[in-house]
Amino acid sequence: LGSGFNPDFTGRENVMLNGVLMGFTKDEMTDRLPVIESFADIGEFFDQPLKIYSSGMAVRLAFAAAINVDPEILIVDEALAVGDAMFQNKCYKKFRQFQDMGKTIVFVTHDWNAVLKHCSDALLLENGQIVKSGEPKEVVNFYSGLLHIGFLSDKNDTSISEGANMENIQPPSNGKK
Repeated sequence: LGSGFNPDFTGRENVMLNGVLMGFTKDEMTDRLPVIESFADIGEFFDQPLKIYSSGMAVRLAFAAAINVDPEILIVDEALAVGDAMFQNKCYKKFRQFQDMGKTIVFVTHDWNAVLKHCSDALLLENGQIVKSGEPKEVVNFYSGLLHIGFLSDKNDTSISEGANMENIQPPSNGKK
């Protein structure tokens, strides 16, 4: 989100430039601007330089621009962590609309609840390698188990890929399936 945004350009200018770089005409982007501005909900800052935005405002703008150019695949990397609850709910509602339309959303996050609530499939990666894939609940439980036994933690340099036998690692039973 927001890749290619110029901190010296206003939100409006960044949205226009981003759209043109994605192959839209100036007129097409001008038509989309009111929806993008409304979704971002950053008020007068839409016409201010991006360099004065808070991180949350920049994410609002980037997300609003990304979802309103009708993408087939949307990649969101931890961006919603900086948004307030109302904005997050608006984004998740948009996720559901995209899912209902058969679009693909790659949602990168450490927020277990968001994975469980909003994802149909999950993938656990470590150092770019797939550790576990499957149903969100299964992958979240597995990840939780790894953290519980000390893998994937900042305090422990032991890496899963450094000799751990993944077949023998089981997450702790919490009584839930």
